[in-house]
Amino acid sequence: MIPEKFIYLTLVASVFGSYFYIRDVIRGTTKPNLVTWFFWALAPIIGTFLQLKAGAGLSVLPVFLAGFMPLVILIIALFCRNSYWKITTFDIFCGVFSFIALILWILTKRADISIFFAILSDALAAVPTLIKSWKFPETETAVGYLPGIFNNILGLLIIKNWNFSIYSFGIYFIVLNSMLIIFILRKKLFSREFI
Repeated sequence: MIPEKFIYLTLVASVFGSYFYIRDVIRGTTKPNLVTWFFWALAPIIGTFLQLKAGAGLSVLPVFLAGFMPLVILIIALFCRNSYWKITTFDIFCGVFSFIALILWILTKRADISIFFAILSDALAAVPTLIKSWKFPETETAVGYLPGIFNNILGLLIIKNWNFSIYSFGIYFIVLNSMLIIFILRKKLFSREFI
């Protein structure tokens, strides 16, 4: 376990990664999926309050930032013409199921079951961006997802009370952000230039 003060590095990492993502949104080279980013903002912010209720301390900061920074990106994307990915029927389908999982999360009385539904909601919202990152990696900025890995590793390293309600969101974010980076960079990593 590392000292809790290290968690403040997550603020720096979030601003760093978000800067590049926001820059590319403004340029129009990165096109966030609005369904994904809406739920990526909503679910972690609610999850932060549930984790605090479960007894989490500063280790919850990465989860909060995982919601706050997407909220900033979503707002910027809405104001930048042609800077977001067009919403499809599949995106709406994922959004509806994400919303249902979010409602189940809110209605559940047990913290561990609530966190499960929160992760499910976030994961369902992530599906359109995972697919877009696989098919059209040029519409994403990989460095924007690095803080999600770094921040949550730090968060896990300062946890004092290891229970599912406190560590699960962090592990989920590490896996999700790693997948997104791999999907975005896979063509570059496996092109002939690097072999």
